[in-house]
Amino acid sequence: MYTYKGKTALVTGASSGIGLIFARELAARGCSLIVVARSAGKLHALAAELRTQHAVLVDVIVADLTQENAPQQVYTQVQELGRTVDILVNNAGFAAYGRFDQVDFAKQHGQAMLNVVAVVDLAHLCLAGMLRRGDGAIINVASVLGYLPTPGSAVYGASKAFVLHFSEALWQECRGRGVRVLALCPGPTKTEFFDVAHMPAPEAIMTSPAYVVQVALRALERDQAAVIAGKANNVMFGLLPRLLPRRVVLWVMGKGYMQPDSAPPAAPTRHRPHLDRTGEEHGR
Repeated sequence: MYTYKGKTALVTGASSGIGLIFARELAARGCSLIVVARSAGKLHALAAELRTQHAVLVDVIVADLTQENAPQQVYTQVQELGRTVDILVNNAGFAAYGRFDQVDFAKQHGQAMLNVVAVVDLAHLCLAGMLRRGDGAIINVASVLGYLPTPGSAVYGASKAFVLHFSEALWQECRGRGVRVLALCPGPTKTEFFDVAHMPAPEAIMTSPAYVVQVALRALERDQAAVIAGKANNVMFGLLPRLLPRRVVLWVMGKGYMQPDSAPPAAPTRHRPHLDRTGEEHGR
């Protein structure tokens, strides 16, 4: 059993999408909240909603986590508020769509800062206290695309692969020390993600953020290292690297993202199987 009541959760990217649902669901389970995003108006409206509906303490921290030292500044504000982070939900992230050389430098840099650096920094800042208390949880939102290279969104896929591997390593390091770590890997989800990325939305295989959050919390309660949240065909994202040669995987993913005018690569004469992680039920 995992107890939420009486704990404090810090949720990044809480103004919309999966982060918004995480905040609502954790408040409904008795958690106090610290909600973080760039949109002050949306955060204050959410805080008022949660205080009214669930009678929990909610603090708002407005921050742009793409900026250098922003995670440290957020954590400093948490300390100034006299709050303790029992559950960290590293949800904030975005994708840039297009060929790597054609995407604006600032957008690529901001993507790496938010999807990778902010995740590492906030995890490091919050984990020390969790380990001292012998109790805590970290949910890092990765993606099913973390299992595969993503031509057309190269930095995004690579950043989510980092989050997936980082989270699984932390899960192992924290075993027996009272802290749970989960890599949540959603498939395509009905949020603003695709609009922000200017990316075609695969409507037929999209799921709701409410479903994603329910899957995540069940996996956390089971102390899983990673979980895929999405329709059954999303599991194929995790299987493709194990079933196909890497050249074929790259062609399939490039076809799906960039629609290149190229033929499928010839099957290699000799193939060394790609080795992937084993163990836990994996996410997106």
